[in-house]
Amino acid sequence: MKLAFFSIPTQSSASASEELNHFLASHAILSMERQFIQDGQNSLWAICVSYQDSSTEAAVGVGGKASKVDYKEVLDETEFLVYAKLRDLRKQLAEQEGVPAYALFNNKQLAEMVQSRVTTKTALQAIPGVGETRADKYGEVFLQILNANHAQLAAKSEAS
Repeated sequence: MKLAFFSIPTQSSASASEELNHFLASHAILSMERQFIQDGQNSLWAICVSYQDSSTEAAVGVGGKASKVDYKEVLDETEFLVYAKLRDLRKQLAEQEGVPAYALFNNKQLAEMVQSRVTTKTALQAIPGVGETRADKYGEVFLQILNANHAQLAAKSEAS
């Protein structure tokens, strides 16, 4: 895991925001923390991004653009339905908090939750990039969906 730091001033933030967005689009993001620094005209957002270096090279495709994983192809039909429910929940929570969806969990982490049959906060924290803070803040609502669909996923595993 590597860290990158960004400062986004509240005044004239376009180029700094563009730099951050370019970085986020071209790296495998594990987590993102932000802190507002209030200093009058010099106020800014301080942002720390943790990312996975080994996935970065693999995730970047032709032309330097991040290649996208189609989880509909990676997950089976039952798993994808649970994954879609988690994605919908993530979107709803992110909109309520006014943050990007990946700030909660990225797509890879959601898929890992489903594939690993996560049912506890401890198992959630075992997923790369999911720490105690995010597990405490969001774990309960995500675990409700995972546990509600656990029987369906277990039946699928037994049928395989």
